[in-house]
Amino acid sequence: MTKLRVGLLFGGRSGEHEVSISSARAIAKALNAEQNANKYEILPFYIQKDGRWLAGDAPQQVLGSGKPLLESENSLNSQTQTLERWQFPSQVAEVDVWFPILHGPNGEDGTIQGLLTLMQVPFVGSGVLGSALGMDKIAMKMAFEQAGLPQVKYKALTRAQIWSNPCVFPKLCDEIEATLGYPCFVKPANLGSSVGIAKVRSRSELETALDQAASYDRRIIVEAGVVAREVECAVLGNDQPQASVIGEITFDSDFYDYETKYTEGRADLVIPASLPDNISRQIQDMALQAFAAVDAAGLARVDFFYVEATGEILINEINTLPGFTATSMYPQLWSHSGVAFPELVDRLIQLALERHSPASAE
Repeated sequence: MTKLRVGLLFGGRSGEHEVSISSARAIAKALNAEQNANKYEILPFYIQKDGRWLAGDAPQQVLGSGKPLLESENSLNSQTQTLERWQFPSQVAEVDVWFPILHGPNGEDGTIQGLLTLMQVPFVGSGVLGSALGMDKIAMKMAFEQAGLPQVKYKALTRAQIWSNPCVFPKLCDEIEATLGYPCFVKPANLGSSVGIAKVRSRSELETALDQAASYDRRIIVEAGVVAREVECAVLGNDQPQASVIGEITFDSDFYDYETKYTEGRADLVIPASLPDNISRQIQDMALQAFAAVDAAGLARVDFFYVEATGEILINEINTLPGFTATSMYPQLWSHSGVAFPELVDRLIQLALERHSPASAE
């Protein structure tokens, strides 16, 4: 039996480089599991923080150590020494199906998906449109609004507005205070993992947060705060996707920021969440609607606010390439839904092949 060669693509230039390495290690372990070892051969490709692609010994070392590779360590693979940022290792031509696990900008925003599409090789996850919509919080919310999905009030801004002349900026803050009030959340539109997000309760905090968010991205979103439980649902599939059981995130910090998300012991995942059956079903239905609204494929995690006092469910966001370590919410939700980690990885690869087949082409 000929093994399918899986191009495991990880690392990348975003601030989530280390998270990508952790996800890739978990996927590699799953591909080497007994039920998958006879079906797949792993061809790892590591993208350094400077954008260079490495193959051969270098990505194997990163998968083994779990630590990023320093540029000075390129000598592990002499072939990569001469490669420029726009050149690729020769092993790229051997890949049958790609498994990109690049989180954040240049990884889940449609850019790498466009490159893989041009290669005409199947790849796991959403295409250019689904990835781009899922990454940009403003475009995402517009798609949700068009689909009739309820969400918190928000205001979309640009860096040009925030860094405009001193007469315009105070009026902008006045408008935010009048329409959204405090507390509210200021977020860069295109950064993942809660990077650059601030919860603000006063005019001075708002001004500082807007300035900081504008330093990260040219598109910024401000959302009204809400007192609610934070629950999540995983989606798996292409044109006929399935929704998992619901999970809940609990934490002691002020909000689910980057430090809380990635510091062990700061947050707990409760699966399944303790919710009325009808609420769980509504969340699952809304997750599938959100998946369709952005034209996602393969996988996604959809996050919601559940306002227990009123029974209201508000969609927060969709993540088309969620964290994929053994302890991440997405695989855990499927584990509790009866799909073990190795089977999940296998199904995602099969979904990639299905989506790329001529029968599914438009």
